[in-house]
Amino acid sequence: MDEELERLVRWRLGLIGYVVNPFPEAAVLDDFWRRAWGGPPPRNYGHVLSRSLAHLGAKDGERLVGFVNIAWDGGLHAFILDTAVDAAYRRQGIASELVRLAAKLARDRGAKWLHVDFEPHLEGFYRACGFGPTAAGLMQLSP
Repeated sequence: MDEELERLVRWRLGLIGYVVNPFPEAAVLDDFWRRAWGGPPPRNYGHVLSRSLAHLGAKDGERLVGFVNIAWDGGLHAFILDTAVDAAYRRQGIASELVRLAAKLARDRGAKWLHVDFEPHLEGFYRACGFGPTAAGLMQLSP
């Protein structure tokens, strides 16, 4: 069986596990970030995670294959950030499941609203996850 088919079978059989607050070690996060985004994670990302409402990891065995961070304002608003899936595991529903679980977790922890910003090519994905359009503003704080 080729690797892609094996990954799909593992996902369909429920062998991809989802973990709340895995706090991956820097080396694990760095390796994942490179596979998902093609470069290293932002500096001091562990500090970011410690201040978040939660974060979720998708794992194939011990390998981190998906991730989403849920930031918040300390009250009613939560924010989906850094949704990512290892390039070798994409198009299997992992990101959709991470977003679904993030929404449930945020709701369970008291958030009333879940926000997300995304690039135009991801609009269909986030609409399919249940996000609707909204007017928003953005200010660049540094060049």
